[in-house]
Amino acid sequence: MAQVILGEDELLESALRRFKQKVSRAGLFADMKKNRCFETPAQKHKRKEMARHRERRRMRNRRNR
Repeated sequence: MAQVILGEDELLESALRRFKQKVSRAGLFADMKKNRCFETPAQKHKRKEMARHRERRRMRNRRNR
């Protein structure tokens, strides 16, 4: 879990910004969104297939540069 310790002269807004950055870097939001509701095996297969397709397209574009 992301944790931020507030300094003596630190404002709450800056600590909140640091906390948001740590949570974002840890990938907690993406994980929460992924696990928000049950994903059927068919949906999981389709999601992974689309990710493979995007990755192939990205690699193909890099090779053509």
